[in-house]
Amino acid sequence: MGYMDPECLVTGRAGPESDVYSFGVVLLEIACGRPPVVLDQAEHQDQGRTRLVEWVWGLYGRGSVLEAADERMDGEFDHGEMERVMVVGLACAHPDPSLRPSIRQAVSMLQCEVTLPTLPEKMPTPKYT
Repeated sequence: MGYMDPECLVTGRAGPESDVYSFGVVLLEIACGRPPVVLDQAEHQDQGRTRLVEWVWGLYGRGSVLEAADERMDGEFDHGEMERVMVVGLACAHPDPSLRPSIRQAVSMLQCEVTLPTLPEKMPTPKYT
């Protein structure tokens, strides 16, 4: 699944929202220093796979999203900026494509031109039609 919008896998349809999803996954991958899918992890397993979006969303819901930051940075980063990148990544990878920002909105969020969205603590369950 990785960078591909789960809706594309289920419905076979792709659109601008699918590109936004992929952008969100790339943001999370850069911030966390992890691939979008990791094999044989204990948390959030699905057939022996941990999905980065689910893992980061779980930390976000517990108020500890910065724990997902790339360990190789050893905490040497601007915490506000790192949180911003992760929240924008999660917003872009929202399971409901209609709630994802546009690419333009996502870039504006990254540039601190607009406020960050408030996401639900638990990652919503996708409903594709």
